[in-house]
Amino acid sequence: MFKRNNPTTPPQTVQAVERITSVLGAGVIWQGTITGSGGVRVEGTFEGQIALKGLLVVGETGKVTCENLRAANVIVAGAVKGNITAQKVEIRSTGRVWGDIVTAGFATEEGAFLRGQIRMEDAVDLGLESGEAAGESAPANGKS
Repeated sequence: MFKRNNPTTPPQTVQAVERITSVLGAGVIWQGTITGSGGVRVEGTFEGQIALKGLLVVGETGKVTCENLRAANVIVAGAVKGNITAQKVEIRSTGRVWGDIVTAGFATEEGAFLRGQIRMEDAVDLGLESGEAAGESAPANGKS
């Protein structure tokens, strides 16, 4: 009738839900570099480099052009042109990706579009622990 708590059993930890801490709103056009550990939602247009330790959400009105997008988790409901490296990638039904994906976890909805290849790995090294996340990486070919 009564359940006794077992003192030798450690309490279960609750995983923190990733949160969006910054938003690039619809109608905003931004060129540059996004780095850090927070979650970012793009509803506008972004062109440049992205290296996040957190979540990146490309909303339905979002358009991202990034040669090598790196983030812990990526959700695409808009358009991404460029390669994606992430622990988990999700392409929603309205999402469109032109580029290759390297990931440990992949999900897609019916209607999603991908023109590229997917390479599944046991674990993905984002290369964000060094100075690369702080924008100290070598300049990418193309625009500067």
